[in-house]
Amino acid sequence: MTDVLEFAVSLAFESGRIQKRHFEKRFGVYHKGEINIVTDVDIECQTHIMERIAREFPGDTVISEEKANRYEGTANRWIIDPIDGTTNYAHGYPFFCTSIGYESESEVKVGVVYNPISDELFFAQKGKGAYLNGERLSPSGTTDMKQALLVTGFPYDIATNPDNNLDHFTAFLYKAQAIRRDGSAALNLAYVAAGRFDGFWELKLNPWDVAAGTLMVYEAGGRVTDFKGNPYSIYGREILASNGLIHEKMREVLGEGR
Repeated sequence: MTDVLEFAVSLAFESGRIQKRHFEKRFGVYHKGEINIVTDVDIECQTHIMERIAREFPGDTVISEEKANRYEGTANRWIIDPIDGTTNYAHGYPFFCTSIGYESESEVKVGVVYNPISDELFFAQKGKGAYLNGERLSPSGTTDMKQALLVTGFPYDIATNPDNNLDHFTAFLYKAQAIRRDGSAALNLAYVAAGRFDGFWELKLNPWDVAAGTLMVYEAGGRVTDFKGNPYSIYGREILASNGLIHEKMREVLGEGR
């Protein structure tokens, strides 16, 4: 997996250079839904990443946000979000990243998350820990929910579907110190691994949002489950990630929702 990790890091850096070149300049923005957008830069990053994978790992498959995907089978596959935080990127808000996960034997073995604006490279390899710019990560030591800084996000169908996370958000407002919502699940998970956030929850995410970040939380020593505490799958629809110390307390609060 070391070769895979090194290759994934190079892809993330190359994607980041594309993003920096276009950041806060003119580029095409297109709507996939009422509030769900894609930019020319997403497509350029994805095309570059997929072309390099096709050359270097021709037997592998790719799952990526801006393409049609099939999840069947157990072949080695790359799970890519060319820009996680596209809405932020389109508005010039410097909180976004490229997220790259590598799945083999039905397990994510490598994860890379890179924010080119802060030049922060988070990476993890199964069984070998999680790192930020070469420094090993560990989650926070927070045990009291009233001292916890949490983070979440909302699905694109928030206006039309009652299963929209607003109930959980409201419940946590009364139980935690504070909650953030900053538009990149991959970075949110990396921040949990780094101890910057104490916990994260969200629903209706896709594999490319979480593949790399969940591995980082695991490898840093945190915990990831679904809302009921069951083992987490990157193909599931609920995620709860934490430092491990407040995990059960967060599950209790999630149980107060619908």
